Amino acid sequence: MSNSSVAKGSCLCGAVSLSTTSIDRHIAACHCSMCRKWGGGALLAVECGSDVSFQGEENIGIYQSSEWAERGFCKQCGSHLFYRLKQNQQYYIPAGIFDNDEGLVFEHQVFIDEKPAYYSFANETKNMTGAELFAQFAPPSSQS
Repeated sequence: MSNSSVAKGSCLCGAVSLSTTSIDRHIAACHCSMCRKWGGGALLAVECGSDVSFQGEENIGIYQSSEWAERGFCKQCGSHLFYRLKQNQQYYIPAGIFDNDEGLVFEHQVFIDEKPAYYSFANETKNMTGAELFAQFAPPSSQS
């Protein structure tokens, strides 16, 4: 999968499908407590920017999970469809939704400080704590 091709996918039941031309081939694992509660484990997702199109939008439910983000799911089968930042409509799509996973690489993990001891990935990745992740997105005036 490259940034110039269209990546397509769907939920488990097929009621919602999506496509994007802005897929980042680097998979990230999020170990935060909200992602783990949402899916029962780490969220493995790819960044897709704001260029994501959905078909079957009437089947999409939205959960406002924080001040800055919301999570989308299929109202029919419950499949997780996206994590979206509200400010810039930036989508993070679960990697397993895509029809073709060729070229995807598990590259980094965030909220590594919240990862429970009962699992561990064998891949060598870049790891960031929650504080390091939030510092990356903080406005310049609030950084020390």
